[in-house]
Amino acid sequence: MLGNLISAVLEGLGLPVERRLGLGPTLIVRSALLAGEIDLYPEYTGNVAFFSGTETDPAWKTAESAYDLALRLDAALRLVWLTRSPANNTWLIAVHGGFAREHGLATMVDFAGAVRNDLIRLAASTEFVESPAALASFEAAYGFTLPLSRIISLPSGDTAVTARAAAEGISGVNAGMVYGTDGALAALDLAVMSDPKGAQIVYEPAPVVRAATLERHPQIRTALDRVFARLDADTLRRLNAAITVEGRTAAAVAGEWLAAQASHR
Repeated sequence: MLGNLISAVLEGLGLPVERRLGLGPTLIVRSALLAGEIDLYPEYTGNVAFFSGTETDPAWKTAESAYDLALRLDAALRLVWLTRSPANNTWLIAVHGGFAREHGLATMVDFAGAVRNDLIRLAASTEFVESPAALASFEAAYGFTLPLSRIISLPSGDTAVTARAAAEGISGVNAGMVYGTDGALAALDLAVMSDPKGAQIVYEPAPVVRAATLERHPQIRTALDRVFARLDADTLRRLNAAITVEGRTAAAVAGEWLAAQASHR
């Protein structure tokens, strides 16, 4: 979705765009950017914590300081962060809607209480279960321990699978690992547990561009800043839902949204 938005904006500026949106996972795309094989791509602030080996720095857990740190660290690599989207795509836990309403679960404080009462069975990726920055961070912040016997650990990080497991009660699951801007959460009637203590690293997206590219095409900044400033969490969830729930293409959804924004100026 974000790659299609960026591509469409640049094409609207009259710039020739080669879309390489299926290039690979984050580390491969990042390497391509550093090598000059691509000029820009959408990145999440929190990923820089892991690129730089600074994931234990508390600065990554608030939006402003995470962005500032990402901007500063990447500046040394001649990479420029443009305006970030006010949408945190961090790891969260969502609970079966009916179960959440029955037990009054709305926050991770509530979730921790349900864990202590042996009411939770979680579907999550192996990474989420094993990473100190994921489930363990929630456990430390909210004072609970979810036994491995109550976790269905999956090798894939596909939240479509973990969310559906929670929604449908597959293998007794009533909670699933999700991302903050997942599109199917409302359609699946899942209650996302808020994280009032800020246990998770913040992952806000922004275009990251090679400094040399931005020097050649400075108009990129203004155009993309305007777009990303409007991409709040509700907007991204709605756009993602159009793709994952309605089955529309990312290019079509991006184009329609940009056209609507242009008409409202």
